[in-house]
Amino acid sequence: MTAQDRVVLHGEATTSFPALVLRPWCEADVPALVEAGRDPVLRQGTSLAVENEADALRWVRGQERGWAVGDRFGFAVLEAQPGSAQRQLAGHVVLKDVAPGKPSAEVGYWTAAPARGRGVAPRALEAVTRWAFDHLGAGHLIRLELLHQADNPASCRVAHKSGYDLARILPAAPPSFPLDGHLHSRRRDG
Repeated sequence: MTAQDRVVLHGEATTSFPALVLRPWCEADVPALVEAGRDPVLRQGTSLAVENEADALRWVRGQERGWAVGDRFGFAVLEAQPGSAQRQLAGHVVLKDVAPGKPSAEVGYWTAAPARGRGVAPRALEAVTRWAFDHLGAGHLIRLELLHQADNPASCRVAHKSGYDLARILPAAPPSFPLDGHLHSRRRDG
């Protein structure tokens, strides 16, 4: 499956917030990605290293390569603006480490600063989880895993809201993972 297949997923609306649209990243997202990358909270909690438009374009091209190879499916999470046809970048959700015959894959996400506190991450994660099990998992994908550092209670809340149970505590592995981590998982039938 490639990004050109134009996979578009829809996250549910809540009584307070508009529905989400998830679609593959594209070059038009570069300015919004640069803006999101300026957030120190996002930079601290993710591996996103976007300083400028060149960095953002490289990152987007990396997302496109994942789609082309079929091992990583990154989605821009967009939220409609009230009274407008425009959509604003609200975050990112990804399904990664996908391989034919492999029973598990990993999910990840981040939320742009202006969209935090609106349920973006759990709604986007639920949409990608359903898509992964329904469209990519035929015959083999039975478990999705979500990892985060133990000092990230917001990610723990997102995991629980999205039906990802805490499976185990992972020991720190510096320098890449300087702190203990949580491994959450969700099974196809869960």
